[in-house]
Amino acid sequence: MNIPTTELPRVVIIGGGFAGMNLAKKLIKKNVQMVLIDRNNYHTFQPLLYQVSTSGLVADSIAYPLRKLTRTSKDCFFRLAEVDSIDTDKNTIYTNIGELTYDYLVIATGSKTNFFGNKSVEENGMWMKTIPQALNIRSLILENLEQATITSDAEKRKSLLNFVLVGAGPTGVELSGAIAELRNNIVPRDYPDIDKNEMQIHLLEGLGRVLPPMSEKASEKATKFLKRLGVQIHVNTMVKDYDGYLVKTNTDLELRTETFIWSAGVTGAPVDGLNASAIVERANRYKVNTFNQVEGYENIFAIGDIASMVSKNYPKGHPMVAQPAIQQGKHLAKNLMRTLEGKPLEPFNYFDKGSMATVGRNKAVVDIKNFKFGGFFAWLMWMVVHLYFLVGFRNRILTFFTWIYNYLNFDKASRVITRPFKGNKKQLEFNQKKI
Repeated sequence: MNIPTTELPRVVIIGGGFAGMNLAKKLIKKNVQMVLIDRNNYHTFQPLLYQVSTSGLVADSIAYPLRKLTRTSKDCFFRLAEVDSIDTDKNTIYTNIGELTYDYLVIATGSKTNFFGNKSVEENGMWMKTIPQALNIRSLILENLEQATITSDAEKRKSLLNFVLVGAGPTGVELSGAIAELRNNIVPRDYPDIDKNEMQIHLLEGLGRVLPPMSEKASEKATKFLKRLGVQIHVNTMVKDYDGYLVKTNTDLELRTETFIWSAGVTGAPVDGLNASAIVERANRYKVNTFNQVEGYENIFAIGDIASMVSKNYPKGHPMVAQPAIQQGKHLAKNLMRTLEGKPLEPFNYFDKGSMATVGRNKAVVDIKNFKFGGFFAWLMWMVVHLYFLVGFRNRILTFFTWIYNYLNFDKASRVITRPFKGNKKQLEFNQKKI
């Protein structure tokens, strides 16, 4: 790995998401050697991935180079690598570019899409956890619109213009709202040979309402906003099968579609090598104590989505969203310094800052303790909060002015097919056709 030997304590961080990046930022000027490892050379601001997938933002406006964090210190390093396993006896990690010993190891690998054992969905559907996946969705949406303009087969055209999203949590709600605005504002102008009413958007949810993690008031408002945009909502509906063309559910509902997006849940992304007893089997997350130490280890920590810290208020662990990850990363930096100074560790206490989701232009819902509201003010608050937490001044400026342009012109600024989607056989065949 070409990391120089040092007499300083070596802290290795696996993962440059919200948790790992916030920990790294706090350790940069400290008296440690820090090594940050990630499979990408950038941090992804995942709450805005849906805007990349629906042409609202360019991809690099929500990506931040991780080397910008480490370049300010001679004792901080970044390595582009994938971690294969951990040897806890030798205090060593093994990666695709070599091995590295550690004094303290922090696992911040985050989460991955949970298909709940549904292999047909995993093989044929789309999901959105990374920038390449968001770009694939953007390409697929635009390619299907292009193909719909030229096909003379009525059933094929209907399938191309049917959009099915599974999971009505914040991601599913925001994504379906953004696709609805694409249909309402862009399709009539860019695709005059498509009647926008032909484009159907279906949002499926296995539970009894949209936004199950939020309040009933937020759910009611979001449902009203989505219906106003023309999204068809199907609750108590679970997908049993998707073969690339036909969606089968636990009800009588069957939908033909070539745009099927899965956003129904996430699960932890652990690394091989730790004791099986340290992992919560149901959630695939590491069991950690109040200091974020992985159960059974003193010098191995887990933070963010991958960490399951059970408490009275969170019997299943903290929610797998950005705020717990950010707060745990900052708190662990303080505890690592306390450890090196011989001081006792301080327990982590999560401060819930609330939940929010946007449904589209001038429409959002917010839950902050006893304050639950929706509409234009909630939408403004959503924008301010996301701009504040977006990493990098350039990204904030670029996103802000793109939002202004989109708002004033009812436009989507990035509706280009720069990388044709070739993720499955049917789309590969389409991309290879001469049109």
